[in-house]
Amino acid sequence: MTGRRSQIESLSNPLVKRMRLLREKRHRRAEGLFLAEGLRIATEAREAGILPHWLFLAEEGAAHPLANALINATLAAGGEVIDTTPAILSKLSGKDNPQAIVAIYPEPKTALADLDRNAAPIWLVAERLRDPGNLGTMLRTGDAVGAGGLILLGDVTDPYGVEAVRASMGAIFTQRLVQTEWDEFLSWLRAGPAQLVATWLGDDTLDYQAVRYTAPTFVLVGNESQGMPADYAAAADVRVKMPMMGKADSLNAAVAAAVMAYELLNQRRNR
Repeated sequence: MTGRRSQIESLSNPLVKRMRLLREKRHRRAEGLFLAEGLRIATEAREAGILPHWLFLAEEGAAHPLANALINATLAAGGEVIDTTPAILSKLSGKDNPQAIVAIYPEPKTALADLDRNAAPIWLVAERLRDPGNLGTMLRTGDAVGAGGLILLGDVTDPYGVEAVRASMGAIFTQRLVQTEWDEFLSWLRAGPAQLVATWLGDDTLDYQAVRYTAPTFVLVGNESQGMPADYAAAADVRVKMPMMGKADSLNAAVAAAVMAYELLNQRRNR
């Protein structure tokens, strides 16, 4: 099925009004769609085999060589390419200086049962993560170390919000992403091979470099301000901490996940 190419220049166009509402979580959930900005992110998606339903682009965006590949792939997949204005791109993204491309994608519906834990040696798990920048950074870290994906537990920020998608720099399309609850996650985890590692500031912790990790390893980080519940840490196979040489008593959640992920990666490389 071949898509179509059209032109929209009016801010009152019904499709523009509909798509701009995707900046709000309730509308994203109702539509099953989310918005991503920029040629780089859209190209990452294309290279991962994911194409937009709608591709809005200004003249500047359409002129780039990578944009031609994106336009052709979108049309070939049955999507709609819309030539538009910077003002409409600003309305869609909510930014005064928008990217030259805004793409609308279907929101994936991935469950724990869909994951193959043996597909990757590293998995990241975040409990009640509230900051979209941290969530996006964890996705980028997972992509960088070859992780299988990110499992989100409890009441987390929406991973398909504009800020989180932007912070992921395209990793939202390369990492498997599951939202679930602790009890369901723990039951699934214990049904197969897994080592659960909690970053923990309490007692009974080991230096993060003193442990020899076994794949698949699931790195669990807690909420940015409260950390994780003690019973979550107690359920882990091992609890670890990073040395803190200054006055700070802990690292940012996304930074802690990155330190752990690279320790896992380096141990595997050294072997």
